[in-house]
Amino acid sequence: MTMLEFEKQMMLDVLNGDSLLIAAKGLSIEMVILNLIKVYSDPGNLVLVLGATSDEEQFFISELQKMEFTPLPKVISAEVSTSEREKLYLEGGLLFISSRILVVDLLKERVPITMITGFIVMRAHRILESCQDAFALRLFRQQNQTGFVNAFSRSPQTFTTGLMKLERIMRTLFTTNLHIWPRFHAVVTSSLQNRSPCVIELHVKLSSLMETIQTAALDLVLFCIKEIKRINPTLETEEITVENALSKSFHKLLQLQLDPIWNRLSAKTKQLIADLKTLRSIVVNLTQSDAVRFHSLLTSLRTREYALKSSGWMILDAAETLFISAKNRLFDSKQNLSPEPNPKWETLTEILEEIQGETDSADAPPTILILVESKYTVNQLKEVLVMGAKEMLNYWYYKLFGSESLGEMKGKEEEETEMESITLTQKKDESNGNTTFSECSEQPDKSKDPVIVIQQFKKDGDGLSLPKILQRLNPSTIIMYDVDISAIRQIEIYQSAFADKAIKVYFMIYGGSVEEQAYLTSLRCEKQAFEKLIKEKSILVFEDLRSGKDLRDRPLIKVSTRQGGVEEVQTNSRIIVDMREFRSELPSVIHKRGIDIEPVTLQIGDYILSPDICVERKSISDLIGSLNSGRLYTQAQAMTRYYTKPVLLIEFDENKPFMLQGRYYLSSDISSNDITSKLQLLTLHFPRLRIVWSQSPFASAQLFHELKDGREEPIASVAAAIGHEETSLEDERLEKFNVGIQDLVSKLPGVNTKNLNSLLNKGKSLDHLITLKKEELIEILGNSMNGELLYNAIHHNVKPASEAQSNQFRVRGKGFRKRKHEIT
Repeated sequence: MTMLEFEKQMMLDVLNGDSLLIAAKGLSIEMVILNLIKVYSDPGNLVLVLGATSDEEQFFISELQKMEFTPLPKVISAEVSTSEREKLYLEGGLLFISSRILVVDLLKERVPITMITGFIVMRAHRILESCQDAFALRLFRQQNQTGFVNAFSRSPQTFTTGLMKLERIMRTLFTTNLHIWPRFHAVVTSSLQNRSPCVIELHVKLSSLMETIQTAALDLVLFCIKEIKRINPTLETEEITVENALSKSFHKLLQLQLDPIWNRLSAKTKQLIADLKTLRSIVVNLTQSDAVRFHSLLTSLRTREYALKSSGWMILDAAETLFISAKNRLFDSKQNLSPEPNPKWETLTEILEEIQGETDSADAPPTILILVESKYTVNQLKEVLVMGAKEMLNYWYYKLFGSESLGEMKGKEEEETEMESITLTQKKDESNGNTTFSECSEQPDKSKDPVIVIQQFKKDGDGLSLPKILQRLNPSTIIMYDVDISAIRQIEIYQSAFADKAIKVYFMIYGGSVEEQAYLTSLRCEKQAFEKLIKEKSILVFEDLRSGKDLRDRPLIKVSTRQGGVEEVQTNSRIIVDMREFRSELPSVIHKRGIDIEPVTLQIGDYILSPDICVERKSISDLIGSLNSGRLYTQAQAMTRYYTKPVLLIEFDENKPFMLQGRYYLSSDISSNDITSKLQLLTLHFPRLRIVWSQSPFASAQLFHELKDGREEPIASVAAAIGHEETSLEDERLEKFNVGIQDLVSKLPGVNTKNLNSLLNKGKSLDHLITLKKEELIEILGNSMNGELLYNAIHHNVKPASEAQSNQFRVRGKGFRKRKHEIT
């Protein structure tokens, strides 16, 4: 496969050592990674790829299959057994693997770490949040200072937010070379300008009513922003602007900023933030939706309940203008139903007719690709082209507002399922000159009529779906109904690398609209991010991180009073961690503090700090679920039975408030009072259970560090065996005995989980138990005290019993053994 000039240069950059490559959105770093895979897919190497999605794994493997390249990369997933994984590691080559599986295998020494050639890390900007990826790289670097790490990212803005974010990411990746590839890079520009597509920009004008609605909505957004700033004068609000509020990522950035102090914000501030999200949805739907469904959206908001709940924007003049203008789009001056079509629909129809008119009868009919952002727009355009704009709008009006007239439209009803793409054919009626569109099969006859394919930019969230469909369809014309930076650049690359002739691209955008402003803002933000990265690279001091220094914090240190306060290093400190806990960040943080981690499948607890300290870790969401289901009671019961110091660790998110307050933080259906009351009951039932509150995984790791000081180290085999016997006994009981009888017998005095199985096996029925002597019961229960308790309960009346009670007791004397007719 031929590489473009800038792709070749990228390839040379990353081959020069440990590297982080940051590229602009849409640039084809997949081609670089694909060629790296070809270089390292050899049994003599062992290269591991982290961070790839299943779509990307399939893409790389299918591309290599097309080239008939061998050996192909292998994918290690949860379905691959431990022995098979060990075999694959020893066979070498290139492996796609999840970081959670890799971390466990590295800790278990199933991976020959010294034989690893290197790592390829995708989505490097997530390395600080992807704790398992960082953990795997740290374990690798501790024992291997010669292997490489090549990391890739297409999210430049992420590296510029936060204090020293770029440096922290590079330290976590152990990379010393930074390569920055913006779209305005000279090599990229020269590579793409030689064979650029023919682009026709179409600035579609909004209708007068749409402009009025847009202005009113922006006034309401401005009102909410001003109110947020007025109510919160101490809050950093530089980024809270009308321009930023309309971007896709605004609420995600706002959430990151406000989550730590959310509990201190007033109810009105929280409502204003929710209203901003609602108003942005209104602005987006103005151009994305049609007049009928847009009016339906506003109607759903214009209720007494929402007006009382909202922050006050509903009573402003701009809101009234918004609602009136939306309704006016449905009727003409005489109040007859005449929904206003979207201006882009007319432009799209004109483009399609123009393309058909330009097609020479001798040429093969063209393939036209229409690119849109959402599944909703795919459905919308299909209905517009097949049904016609007027009939489609009338259909939706009667469906949403006039059910009594819906029968007239029944024949035109379409399936309301969301589709990723559809395929249409375009025909011209020679008798009247009208153009018609009809749905066709997935494999239309291209020799007869033009084929129109409507496709999302990212089908099912797959960022590679557009390059795939471009190569499959080889379209002669592309219509960008919506705008997307990545899609534009992917088309440029396809034109330069694959297309045999110039592609005509129609670029449609509403001129002077929020859509245009959001597009320009995204371009500006990306440019500013790259400029900041270039400046930071010029002053960044790169260190050699391969030496393995500072990979872990200082080991545990204790002061010996017998030797005059001399510090002694406490070696071989370790914590046993349940396998399922490797989904969380805590094991990685513990390891970084200098404590060894031993992964084991535990029946009881999540972390074993010493032979007598067992910790069950709960996040807030886990805590709520476990309290509601009763699972936490069972877990506490098991811990207190086998460990003298059971601990319940309640761990908060470091980006959220460190307190149980309000329904918003916990969940929508439970309050903090419910949680605290249930925790109080738990402590009453289990006095030895200690509850510890932790602000973050880092605080939890420090707590474990201190709790282990001077204590005996746990033994993995012993910790893994605890609870297994009880589990097997429980399984045996469920198989052999009636559940109702089990519950009854388990509540008798002197009966516990240790002797319940013995009593059920050796006792035939309650009637039979009454005939047994005290010595026989003691032998069955294995404890004199328990045997005496049971004997006294059966044979001695604590209170005078009525005749009815004694009769009731005799009726209960059914056999213990399970019978088919007893099973409920």
